[in-house]
Amino acid sequence: MKKTLRLLPLLWLFACNNGPAKESGQQQLDRLAAQYVRLGLDIGQYDPDFVDAYYGPDSLKPASKQDHFPKDSFLAKVETLKKALQEAATATDNDTLRIRANWITQQLTAFGRRIRIFSGEYKPFDEESQELFGAVAPAYPEAHYQSLIAELDSLLPGKGPVAARFQQLANRFVIPEKKLDTVFKTAIAEARKRTLQHYDLPNTENFTLEYVSGKPWMGYNWYKGHYQSLIQVSADLKIFIEKAIDLGCHEGYPGHHVYNMLLEKNLYHDKGWTEISLYPLFSPQSLIAEGSANYGIELAFPGEEKTTFTRDILLPLAGLDTAGITAYFHALDIKGRLNYARNEVARGMLNGTMSDSTAVQWLLNYTLLNSEAAAKGLQFIRKNRSYVINYNYGQDLIKNYIDAKAAAGQPEKRWDAFGYLLSNQITPADLIKAGGGK
Repeated sequence: MKKTLRLLPLLWLFACNNGPAKESGQQQLDRLAAQYVRLGLDIGQYDPDFVDAYYGPDSLKPASKQDHFPKDSFLAKVETLKKALQEAATATDNDTLRIRANWITQQLTAFGRRIRIFSGEYKPFDEESQELFGAVAPAYPEAHYQSLIAELDSLLPGKGPVAARFQQLANRFVIPEKKLDTVFKTAIAEARKRTLQHYDLPNTENFTLEYVSGKPWMGYNWYKGHYQSLIQVSADLKIFIEKAIDLGCHEGYPGHHVYNMLLEKNLYHDKGWTEISLYPLFSPQSLIAEGSANYGIELAFPGEEKTTFTRDILLPLAGLDTAGITAYFHALDIKGRLNYARNEVARGMLNGTMSDSTAVQWLLNYTLLNSEAAAKGLQFIRKNRSYVINYNYGQDLIKNYIDAKAAAGQPEKRWDAFGYLLSNQITPADLIKAGGGK
């Protein structure tokens, strides 16, 4: 016993000299990642649009909520966490840890801007989009859209205003309500089949399809974790035949459903990166998500394959005549290039340089929406603000990225590059750099 007692001071001295085990770089990043997730979930208690998906540990969910929105406290936490992440990125020579730290830091910049927006503090459109989504979309003069309308004018049959003639052609391809489910499920099944030819998806992956009304969007993917999604389609307006493939790819395969699954599997489950379990809607991640979901349509149905599948499969299922479908899809190609006009509408509305009536006229004349869809488009901009750049500029950045990785005649390499994009912490800055700054 005496020998044991004499040894105790020596043991205590040895323990003091050694101190607590030093935290490794990965342990530090994991700890900071957990703080990032906890902060995002805390903000989401007040801002109902902040968290789009979460499938991480319950231990990070907030246990209580204050009576008021603690703006200053949240902003202070954002800055403290960003500083710690920047110090971690500077201190490490591990590229993976540095990429993680920089990715989370850019997400946190968006946290700060969204906190201010939720508190009623605004910035001009381009400054807002830079802070939220890590990018500023190019601006085009009205003459740019007028030239595209002139191009469409020469393509469409008949005489009169281009928008009216486009709607007349489009109205021939409205999916009957009783055929909607059959057409959509067929399109989604085909998109899934084509995606599975290139990617091994989890065996348990699945989705539920619902038709809803009163929403400001055409379609939405609510990712539930564990490789499950709820896909909702707005059915209170006319749904044109091309939307079956567009939404099937965008919301499903190889779009949002696949993107979220690959991140969950490859980064959250396989690597244990907690930050991936939180998807903040207003963040650079959304430019990747929306841009890749839109580009996925072209990837899954390249060239004339979308027209062919619609003509041979979807239109007969819908009980619609196939006459004029080729001209319609050519018109849709031009309409797609007109999509940047929506950015100008949002830019004008947010900067206070465009009235609501002018905004509606732009949507009618240059995005070729019918009056009901234009009203919904205006509602979307009021709610989501500069988010609109993610669909068009995001898609262009993704396309430039894929083009830089693989030539047009290398479909398998393009699918590989796309799969890498969906499975890693890629930022808008990475896209711009890889695409040659376009």
